[in-house]
Amino acid sequence: MISRLLGNRYEIVEKIGSGGMADVYRAKCHLLDRFVAVKILKDEFTEDEDFIRKFRRESQAAASLSHPNILNIYDVGSDEQDGKMVHYIVMEYIKGKTLKDIIISKGKLSEEETLYYATQIGEALNHAHENHIIHRDIKPHNIMVTEDKRVKVTDFGIARAVTSSTITTTSDVLGSVHYFSPEQARGGYTDEKSDIYSLGIVMYEMITGKLPFNGDTPIGIALKHVQEEMIPPMEALSGIPVELNNIIMKCVQKRQGDRYPSAKALLLDLKNYSSTRKLSQEIVSEDTEQLTRVIPVVSVNGNGNQNIKEESLNMPPSTSKRKIINKKKKPNWKLFVSAILAAFIIATLIFSGYIKLKNAVVSESEIVMPILLGLNEEEANAIAAEKEFQINIIDSKSSSEYESGLIMQQNVDEGVRIKKGYPVGVVISLGSKTTTVPMLLNRTISEAQTLLDEAGLRINIIYEFSETVPLDVVIEQSEKATSNVEPNIRIDVTVSKGPEITDVIMIQLVGQPISKALNEIGELDLAVGEIKYEPNEKVEANIVTWQSYDAGTTLETKTAVDLYVSLGPDTTIPVEPTEPEEPTQPPTETEDEGPYTLILTPFSDKTETDVTIFRKQNSNSVLVYSEKHSQSAGSFEVNLSGIPGAEFEVYFDGIYQFTRIKEN
Repeated sequence: MISRLLGNRYEIVEKIGSGGMADVYRAKCHLLDRFVAVKILKDEFTEDEDFIRKFRRESQAAASLSHPNILNIYDVGSDEQDGKMVHYIVMEYIKGKTLKDIIISKGKLSEEETLYYATQIGEALNHAHENHIIHRDIKPHNIMVTEDKRVKVTDFGIARAVTSSTITTTSDVLGSVHYFSPEQARGGYTDEKSDIYSLGIVMYEMITGKLPFNGDTPIGIALKHVQEEMIPPMEALSGIPVELNNIIMKCVQKRQGDRYPSAKALLLDLKNYSSTRKLSQEIVSEDTEQLTRVIPVVSVNGNGNQNIKEESLNMPPSTSKRKIINKKKKPNWKLFVSAILAAFIIATLIFSGYIKLKNAVVSESEIVMPILLGLNEEEANAIAAEKEFQINIIDSKSSSEYESGLIMQQNVDEGVRIKKGYPVGVVISLGSKTTTVPMLLNRTISEAQTLLDEAGLRINIIYEFSETVPLDVVIEQSEKATSNVEPNIRIDVTVSKGPEITDVIMIQLVGQPISKALNEIGELDLAVGEIKYEPNEKVEANIVTWQSYDAGTTLETKTAVDLYVSLGPDTTIPVEPTEPEEPTQPPTETEDEGPYTLILTPFSDKTETDVTIFRKQNSNSVLVYSEKHSQSAGSFEVNLSGIPGAEFEVYFDGIYQFTRIKEN
């Protein structure tokens, strides 16, 4: 992916990270000239259309969040690369470490660091929950800490898209299972309190340096979240204040109703404890105190006195008796192993059956989300009233697919079960926003750039050699002129590099007739330079007597070749000079005129060329030649006359070609 351009905007610079579902790259945004982080989904996820749809919608909803402790999402899109669709999220690029890296490097964090980071994470969750967005995948791997110790919570909205794919064998997803809430492990309904549970696990790991539950398989870890009681932090590691212990244990209660009612309530206790080391009255409840209560120890000794240790208030009464019996009786290891295997199989079957059953049964307090795409606001509100959920308009965007005023996105997918009264966010279409492609053909590259800038489009220049189009002039454009396209896309513009330069070997032209020499020059793809006629006593008329480049010389194509051509012997008889008489009238046009011959070649791309020649002498301009010549006949001679200094202007089809001056 390095050096690839996504969305005609984001140039991939380097890979900076990798996870279970995506790779992360540092990229350069050419539109805003800044560095961003681009998260690209791995190939195994790109084939699941349902996953991609959820991924895109949840990410777009998360992009509406704006908070100093939440990593900003700038853009969500897809692009075709090497015949495959690449789905990506563009995010804020920051320098720092993940909270997981910090915990690993330090072993565990201090009480002050734990409170400092937990408070910032809580602020981020509180803002998200107030905007009806649940993270669902809070873990230290998704929490960045900048160089100035500011927390940035990442992957908002992505967690919901990956819920169905979370319990797999990849190491990154195993990380997610360690922070699952019991309801997520059961596949039940998740809400804001699920995030509070996960934050409690993160706080537990920060202060103790270890996770509360571990196991060999994802399902084994998930079952522990559902079934087993958590060892309180102050028992897992001594020296942890009871108040901080109680805050964490309040977060990680099995029942959602026993946890903090909101992130705001959790923040209140975190801030109160940080400033006064005193909890609010809300947390000091009977249920919380029971988590760390231990009853006295009673033993059985030779005197018949009993010493039975109850581990906690939640232990069944029969547990103590079972311990005593086990001490008296030698354990049956085969039976013990068989019982564990049977229990694991039964628990797995119950867990799988529950997930299937909950997908088939809809409780009375839940509804199945209908599709709202393509409906107007009035129609959507009518359905919402009937189904008993709310409609929240979270954004309005341009769309070429949906007409103005229609719903183009919804942040809860069709078929998902939601509670009655749940707020569903929708995006309303503003209609198609297009711009007209300008005509670029035969324009210079600078003119084309200006026209595209004015139309709100960008240019992608492709250079090609051309024998007919001048250098830096547009030959072709990818989008047809006057067509309507989306703003800010790139238009491919093919620009001429001029004729391709190759080398040729000069041949012998001296001694050849001028007409044949001109044809030879044309066949070599050279240019005819200056042709000078002069008397020659030894060479007959119209024979080349000199060439500017010797035979065998290597020349670039289009190089001009000058020639001298013989006029034959000089027949002028010298006259004795006499004293000139004072003229009585101006000289006539024919005085001192001599012959003058031009060799011309008609246009090669036309079957016939209209040739006209004007002579300028003694301040008079006279048409002296006008004939049509065919291309097939090749070069031809035009015999003219004029006084020394006369100028002959040559025109082909009315287009000026050049001027020749008679020297003698």
